Amino acid sequence: MLPLQSPHLYCHPERSDGPMHFVSATRIWSFPSLLKDAQGAALLEFAIALPLLVVFVVGIFDFSGAFNQKQKIEQAAQEGAIVAGGQPMTDIGSNPESLQAAVNAVFNSWATGGVLLNAGSGTCQMPPPTPVPAGAGLIWTYTIAGCAGGFPTDQLKITFNRGWVSAASTPAAVGTVVTVVYPYRWRFNSVIQLLVPGATYVAVTQLTESATVHNQM
Repeated sequence: MLPLQSPHLYCHPERSDGPMHFVSATRIWSFPSLLKDAQGAALLEFAIALPLLVVFVVGIFDFSGAFNQKQKIEQAAQEGAIVAGGQPMTDIGSNPESLQAAVNAVFNSWATGGVLLNAGSGTCQMPPPTPVPAGAGLIWTYTIAGCAGGFPTDQLKITFNRGWVSAASTPAAVGTVVTVVYPYRWRFNSVIQLLVPGATYVAVTQLTESATVHNQM
């Protein structure tokens, strides 16, 4: 294998008291040494870029998952509001039977969408537990636990407000507001430490969506 040569000049005194002469010298590189230098540089660049690449890919996947779940919450709230708005108001009480169909609509929308991993088992099934009334008996909140796989403390909350009044119209319109809340667990928190060791942020976000319809009955 032929070496690469690079000429250099250096000073070489012929004697201690005489003039200095410049003598040509040659530095020799071989292809194997150059190859080792290139491989080492490439390996260093890859080691620096890999954490950034992992964070970037996981971030895209995580934020798309959060957006997808938020869209499903919005759809479930709309379906629940449509059903609840068509129910009668004659059974207003601590646990109105007329809202059972609306709760089922929200729950089934999520179960078919694959959001509720434990749908149909344990406490994550219909009929729902007794709601907590509020707002002069016109607001009910249903809390369903045990739907999030390995996170038993995560809760699906569905709130129905059948006493919503629109002041923008004359006469004032009475409607139903359905609010759905469900936590989203971020995976991004597990890889951000590749860039900033010890860095943390809130790894759970409560996604909330609401839908409003006029009462039909």
